[in-house]
Amino acid sequence: MVTGGARGIGRAVVRRLVAEGATVVFSYARDDAAAAEVAGERAHAVRADQAEPAEVERLFAVADEVLGGVDVLVGNAGVAASTPLAEVTLAEYERVMAVNARGTFLAVQQAARRLGEGGRIVVVSSVTTVWPSPGESVYAASKAAVEQIARVASRELGPRGVTVNTVSPGVTDTDLLRAAAPPEAVAGVAGMTPLRRLGTPADVADVVAFLCGPDARWVTGQNLRADGGLV
Repeated sequence: MVTGGARGIGRAVVRRLVAEGATVVFSYARDDAAAAEVAGERAHAVRADQAEPAEVERLFAVADEVLGGVDVLVGNAGVAASTPLAEVTLAEYERVMAVNARGTFLAVQQAARRLGEGGRIVVVSSVTTVWPSPGESVYAASKAAVEQIARVASRELGPRGVTVNTVSPGVTDTDLLRAAAPPEAVAGVAGMTPLRRLGTPADVADVVAFLCGPDARWVTGQNLRADGGLV
């Protein structure tokens, strides 16, 4: 199961897991065309809003039917926000928290009810929790909640042989980034990494895939920063 699998990092994760032989159910919020580009024989798209508890339940019910159960959850779905703290509206705060924090909690909760020995949960956070920029108060707070949900879950599910980890991407070259930031800002951040480039969705997907696989059996409760050394 991959939430938010139609675009960006989520799409790269779905394609990487399918390439490794997995059958994946992935969710998306609105973009039917983007979801159709990812869907295939072993990638099943389900339109579901992570902010809505009933839709998260329905998503997992579909996964149970299609997959016969869930072995891996990648909690990637989220929304971004960049508004000065003094100007954040209650509606914006509640939407970001509903999708990023509550939605991730609900997905992890559903997975926790299903996963057994060898199960994997990977949630996607952000380096903004340790390297925030102006305007990111609500977004960074929501992702900090994601990290703590995963950390506690790793303690609770470990005795059942389930690992729970976080991946925190740095600035990643997606359509959303290019649409939101001017080219000079993008180039400036790329120059701040020791590797002198932006991350790609595939860079992050590789880290997620590692944590989903058998080689990560002794890794749990960790936050891997896939940021090219930015932090």
